[in-house]
Amino acid sequence: MALTERSGSQILRSFLPEQTADIGGRIYRVKEWTAAVPINIDGHLVRQQLLREIAPWSSRGMDNGMAADLLRGARVDVVELDEQRGVTVEAFPRVWKCRNCKRIGKPNAVGRRCPCGKDEWGQLHFLGVHECGAVYEPWIKRCPRHDDVRMVSPLSAKVQDIVFECPECHVETMRGLGFRSCDCGGGQVRWNVHKARMIYAPRGMVVINPPRPEHMNELNLHGGPRKALVWVVDGLVVNSPRDVTAPLTRDDLIEELVRKGIDRTFAEKMAAQAEEAGQLAQPGGLAVDRLPADRREEAEREAVSIAMALAESRQPASALRTSDPNDVLSQRYRMSYPAAMRRAGIDGVDLVDRFPVLNAMYGYTRGEDDPAKCTLIPFRRRHGGYRLYGSLAETEAFFIRLDPTRVARWLARRGHTLREWSDPVDARIAIIEAADIPDRRDEVPERATVGSDLLQLVHTYAHRFIRQTAVFSGIERDALSEYLVPLHLGFFVYAAPRGEFVLGGLQAVFESELDSLLTNFVHAEHRCPLDPGCSRGSGACAACVHLGEPSCRYFNRFLNRETLFGVTGYLRDTTL
Repeated sequence: MALTERSGSQILRSFLPEQTADIGGRIYRVKEWTAAVPINIDGHLVRQQLLREIAPWSSRGMDNGMAADLLRGARVDVVELDEQRGVTVEAFPRVWKCRNCKRIGKPNAVGRRCPCGKDEWGQLHFLGVHECGAVYEPWIKRCPRHDDVRMVSPLSAKVQDIVFECPECHVETMRGLGFRSCDCGGGQVRWNVHKARMIYAPRGMVVINPPRPEHMNELNLHGGPRKALVWVVDGLVVNSPRDVTAPLTRDDLIEELVRKGIDRTFAEKMAAQAEEAGQLAQPGGLAVDRLPADRREEAEREAVSIAMALAESRQPASALRTSDPNDVLSQRYRMSYPAAMRRAGIDGVDLVDRFPVLNAMYGYTRGEDDPAKCTLIPFRRRHGGYRLYGSLAETEAFFIRLDPTRVARWLARRGHTLREWSDPVDARIAIIEAADIPDRRDEVPERATVGSDLLQLVHTYAHRFIRQTAVFSGIERDALSEYLVPLHLGFFVYAAPRGEFVLGGLQAVFESELDSLLTNFVHAEHRCPLDPGCSRGSGACAACVHLGEPSCRYFNRFLNRETLFGVTGYLRDTTL
């Protein structure tokens, strides 16, 4: 029998295994997603992203061995909800409380009348947790004389102020929910209401992933991550990485031949012959090949994300045309659009009408929110490996790329030193070489680095852009989300499938009002209603820049309006 109905997006965040939820006036714990449906996606990309996401726990040995298993090749399944079968739940905690007189019933109380005469049993809505992941139901001491107990609601919200007493003799049996050591031996259990974040904090990730794995295979057949990086650094001047004419390196050619089924030994001989004939890229022949290994790896990862996001569809603003070159809209495309993009410091805007987004939950934590103080509990498959609970959808999106020369000048005004550069491609390479982008869980450094300033610029730009886009598109702000690729000076803004968004809203803005949106972005009010307090603080708050948690993957950190509008702000560049 169905207890309730929820949307798929609600279930993805609120009905995960071992999570508790209020349903029909009672509390239930999720046992499993019944007959969950596998999602066909590129497993390698998901595995890479998972390793990055769990790094704060794995680096401290707090990941339950997940990273080591992934590196050993443990199986990873990604599933989505079967909406016909839903989710299986069980009542939890099994500590019953009469809604009328607050008596604490025995385990078999449900279906029987309370001594007060009512049959209105609810649950005591407290649970105990430990950072190791253990969860406990409360144990309430009963009056030894009358075998009875009731809860006296405290005036405060503190668990330790709850009083339990005998309803017959009014003798106090216990105060608070007691002290209990966790079975792991690692310390005391802490009590809180079942919906508190410390009881269960879902851990998830967003992956820009192709709806069909063939896209990843096609990229690998045409040069792989290196070709994607060359494509992005060159400014996306051709439609996709397969159209890039850069010669392969020896290693890339070998891997390409092996993927086509050729024996590795023979592939190495063929590569050697091609190298002798001068048909391969020379070491350091391209600028991307001279990047330090760690910078190149990160740059390639972001470039692959961009390539996969644009694999299904891509429409650059520079390619907009009408049938009549003399009509008003055509003139806007030729004149107003480029001028507005230059004022906004944008190198390119693309519309993606089939933007693939995978939201996937890989585990949860209990207790402290700090990865250094809690253990990650991953979702596991019954027969080994791991399971991710997700939702794969196609939606519409903008891809915004900032002007690399303008960003390089802005970094110089901020006091950072880049090597000399001569053109946009060279500027991109210089920025990649110098920028170590902080992780979204890192603290904002007291002394800004190239990477922290670059992230702050791209992130602040994305938040203001989302706020302005919501106004022009008619899409609710909380239904728009960001995906940052800061090393390549860009970000995606996509209409989140979970929200009440207007399908086609972004396309309508792109085709008729992009210049107005960008003009408003630059010239609309940029002060905060809470100034001067906001400016004297972080320079960003809920009144001016912040977005809702589902929309922002960086917890509303690495934000500051000064990066755009301050004395050395990005939009104050007069060299246009």
